[in-house]
Amino acid sequence: MSHATLLAPVFAQVVLTFFLLFWMGRERYAAVFRKEVDVEDVVYGDGKWPKKTRQVAASFHNQLEMPPLFYLVSVLALVTEAAGPVFVALAWAFVISRIGHAAVHVTSNDVKLRGPAYIVGIFILMAMWVILAYGLVTAPAAA
Repeated sequence: MSHATLLAPVFAQVVLTFFLLFWMGRERYAAVFRKEVDVEDVVYGDGKWPKKTRQVAASFHNQLEMPPLFYLVSVLALVTEAAGPVFVALAWAFVISRIGHAAVHVTSNDVKLRGPAYIVGIFILMAMWVILAYGLVTAPAAA
């Protein structure tokens, strides 16, 4: 498996994270500019952000929870050369689940939709770890 093929979904996840980071910054700046929050409160972490700002921020922060395990399993699969087509397909499925989760998070924020997207991502990520572990356990010993 080529490095580019394996790293493409990783870069897609990184793009999603940065997109949400910049969107969160824009929302927060706009809320301060419109005087919807007091700058003093923001400095000390007590800002009462508007609903949309909180939604985008929560979606961004959520990208810092499970995705680090995705990054790690992807790098380990790359280094150990344990990734095949199924692993890459799962990597893309994970990223799609994160995009779906983020899309719901910043729009309707309906937990009945958001929750399943999150759970699907968890199971995909677990499958990636199982594939990596199986590939390492069954690999021929290096001479």
